[in-house]
Amino acid sequence: MRRRLVAACAVMVMAVAWACGGSSTGATPPEEIRRETPVPDAGNPPGNPDAGNPDAGNPPGNPDAGNPPDNPDAGNPPDAGTPPQAGPGPWPNEPVVNYTQRYNLGRVRSMGVDDAYNLWLLDGERIGVLRPGDTQPRWVSNIGQARDGFGPDKLALGSTVICGGSAGRAYVGYMADTLPDAFIYSPDGRSFPNYDDPDESRFDPLMYAEYQKGDMDAVRLTADGTIELEEHLQRSARPNGPQDVGIRNTNDHHFDEDRSVLTCTKVMRGQFKGEVYIGTNHGVTRIRGLVYNSHRHPVWFRYDVDERGRERKTQMAGLSYALGIGQNGEVLIGNDWNLGVVVPTPDLAWWDDTDQTVNPELLNSYLPEVNSLEDKDYWRGVQQTKDGSFYAASKDFGLWKFTIRDRTEAHAVKIPGLPTDSLLSLAATDDGSLFIGTSGGGLWRLDAQQQLSQVQGVAGSTVKELFYDPTVTPAMLYVLTDSGLTVIRGH
Repeated sequence: MRRRLVAACAVMVMAVAWACGGSSTGATPPEEIRRETPVPDAGNPPGNPDAGNPDAGNPPGNPDAGNPPDNPDAGNPPDAGTPPQAGPGPWPNEPVVNYTQRYNLGRVRSMGVDDAYNLWLLDGERIGVLRPGDTQPRWVSNIGQARDGFGPDKLALGSTVICGGSAGRAYVGYMADTLPDAFIYSPDGRSFPNYDDPDESRFDPLMYAEYQKGDMDAVRLTADGTIELEEHLQRSARPNGPQDVGIRNTNDHHFDEDRSVLTCTKVMRGQFKGEVYIGTNHGVTRIRGLVYNSHRHPVWFRYDVDERGRERKTQMAGLSYALGIGQNGEVLIGNDWNLGVVVPTPDLAWWDDTDQTVNPELLNSYLPEVNSLEDKDYWRGVQQTKDGSFYAASKDFGLWKFTIRDRTEAHAVKIPGLPTDSLLSLAATDDGSLFIGTSGGGLWRLDAQQQLSQVQGVAGSTVKELFYDPTVTPAMLYVLTDSGLTVIRGH
């Protein structure tokens, strides 16, 4: 039985963050791009939460289930044993360096670092790369989803984030508007999204083109150092639907809920080193190489009655701006309402399973000390420090240290002393510190002794992204602000 594709689940009107990196989270975009969300992410059909119905043909324990045989990046966990580089790596070993000035970076909206320590940059339709040894970045314009420019009738409304991948590869995120009403499945079937309809007479190329919008590109460096499109991500971890329509719900490809990428984070160590997670308008997608599983999210359910007086159950997921990786590899998630902690397993095909036996949740809860369940908390960062403490940063309500009581309950206390409650990014470092990126108040550090201080030497007052790279010695903290990119070493 075909499910309904409900446009309201995707996102009503998108807001976008500029963020990326191993320990970074989402930030509020420039006002010329930002579009507020007037209604919640709500609309999965009653009785059909969009996760937790895995393909029965791919049992747990088969990490290659559903991955195309011609994809060497598919199904096999990345190398878990790569040690930190024995030394400072290829970049300046100085305590503080303004990379924007030293390397003539120009305007940068988002940044990331790949496994070869190439520095990737994003600015609208431009993608840049600064390789070790270069004095300035090389740029390419209008490739992939940006090839026709941006706009409602194009492949994307705009670019959002860039995240480093394996050596010479980066991932570029884009945003798209909500699906139009014509894509909602009507009882007579005539408006069904028929990209895979067996009746060719009902195929609509305009509908098919709509599924191509937004999502994420993989780009790569060529032998001569130029940048080219590698592939628009479209390889689902399960073979239960088409493999050529971008990122779709893995457990049912008739849903297109993850249309806009808000943030991304790269796993920097451990069993799944090199994997990438992206936060979207609806949930969190896991990416291994060129294969994805979409999606996972902490949710709550609202009960009301529809216009006909019938009881209605609505799933409330929200925008997933906050992502982090815990000390033991747990995936930390923060959306408009809730916080989540999920333990990933090697089987990529089962990331979207909510059955608690394959990728169990340690937490799916709101923080009652911040707001009621129904009121949004606007999480923009979530991290775990070296001592095991969890922290969440809000766009409107400041920094909170939270403890997990059980899977459905957490409690928090607010951390005082910051110059503003408007926070955009967090990064936990190996010396036990938590770095806090504020909107307008600069970069701050909460050290292992719980002492709070402002970090000096960073140009700019609004910290949009934080990316922590512990694979070199001393480690590197990339700080992207409204004035450019600064790198701090030694934490």
